[in-house]
Amino acid sequence: MIVRPPPVPPKVRKRLSADALYTLLRNQFGHVQDQRENSPIPLGDALMSAFAMFSLKDPSLLAFDGRRNDNNMKTLFGINRIPSDTQMREILDAVEPQQLRPMFNDVFRQLQRGKVLEPFVFHEDCYLLCTDGTGFFSSSRIHCDSCLEKVKKATGEVTYQHQMLGAALVHPDFPEVIPLAPEPIEKQDGDNKNDCERNAGIRLLKQIRAEHPRMKFIVIEDALASNAPHIRLILELKMHYLLGVKPGDHQYLFNRVLEAHEQDRMQTLAWQEGEVSYEISYVHKLSLNASNEDLLVNFLEYSEYGEDGHRLKHFTWVTDLGITRDNAKHLVRGGRARWKIENETFNTLKNQGYHFEHNFGHGKQHLCTVFAMLMMLAFLVDQVQQLCCPLFRATWKKVGSKRSLWEKLRSHFYHFRFCSMRLLYEAILYDRAKEIPLPGFDGFDTT
Repeated sequence: MIVRPPPVPPKVRKRLSADALYTLLRNQFGHVQDQRENSPIPLGDALMSAFAMFSLKDPSLLAFDGRRNDNNMKTLFGINRIPSDTQMREILDAVEPQQLRPMFNDVFRQLQRGKVLEPFVFHEDCYLLCTDGTGFFSSSRIHCDSCLEKVKKATGEVTYQHQMLGAALVHPDFPEVIPLAPEPIEKQDGDNKNDCERNAGIRLLKQIRAEHPRMKFIVIEDALASNAPHIRLILELKMHYLLGVKPGDHQYLFNRVLEAHEQDRMQTLAWQEGEVSYEISYVHKLSLNASNEDLLVNFLEYSEYGEDGHRLKHFTWVTDLGITRDNAKHLVRGGRARWKIENETFNTLKNQGYHFEHNFGHGKQHLCTVFAMLMMLAFLVDQVQQLCCPLFRATWKKVGSKRSLWEKLRSHFYHFRFCSMRLLYEAILYDRAKEIPLPGFDGFDTT
């Protein structure tokens, strides 16, 4: 009989492994200021418990509540006291969401130290920084002081909502995104007026610049961001921009584009691949609008046409970057990468087992937003594993889908004890659970 050696597990980058990042976050959660006195459950344990719930993709707090006596929770996530579902809601409701921003930066620094970010450089040492808003809670009954209020004119019915402005580093060549700490879109303390995505964008970009003072960014956003105050803010923060524009919102600008066409000032690239024709046009130094004629932007346009000449796709942007025949295609790819925050971020959270739009708990203060930020933090760790961990990728490939991976992970987590996430992934990858004999069971009775 030939004895085959066991397969060699894929190598794991020590500082970027799930085990290392869980330990890092557990330590940092312990530094979050706790306003309570003499509580039997430390705030760090409550925060790590919620993070573990989102890491395991439990569908609800009630489902997670069954893990309170699970030894894997203590071993893998470093939790000493696991709160009940009611206790977790009460403890986390008072946490200020801004206190969770440093944890995103802690993970980000590990990526920098591991030189993981270098391939994400897109143009002239700059990273593509994409932002976009999304909602994660809506109710006509449940609400708190921070909720946005949407009133139906016809009936006067009020809908209460929570939204956030997400941010991520993206690259057209990579399916992974690197989410940064999101900015809640909610009523500010002492303010009865609704917050908005534009105000949240101001806060978010200022925070990102303060947290990453030396990094070079190209901000890519939709047409909502193509207004003079926002562009001036980006430039003040020493960032570049590549922002979508639409004729309906920027008629003055598009009239200037039409004039440039008529005066033969537009530069055009055209080529064909198969049955599809492509065209890029660009022109420099056009005024954004009549009220800000001093704010000059460079205009970039991309179109795809079918065999019959019908236009299939059409995108337009403004930028402060110089456009040339050599880099025009490259910049178009950068502008179109904006969709990654919608597809690879929000759609993943909503459709691949994260339960982003499920109400895990609303609370009276900050609970809803705290849960959303911790879910985004768990998503960041997952993206790091997908980007940096061959063991994670091999296990994911074996089971076929993210949802199947999460199901396998929860099943193994429930039935067996592990001393590390690495061993848990190896057990799934090599079907080692099938080799474990049932306790007290020696075989079948064949008599």
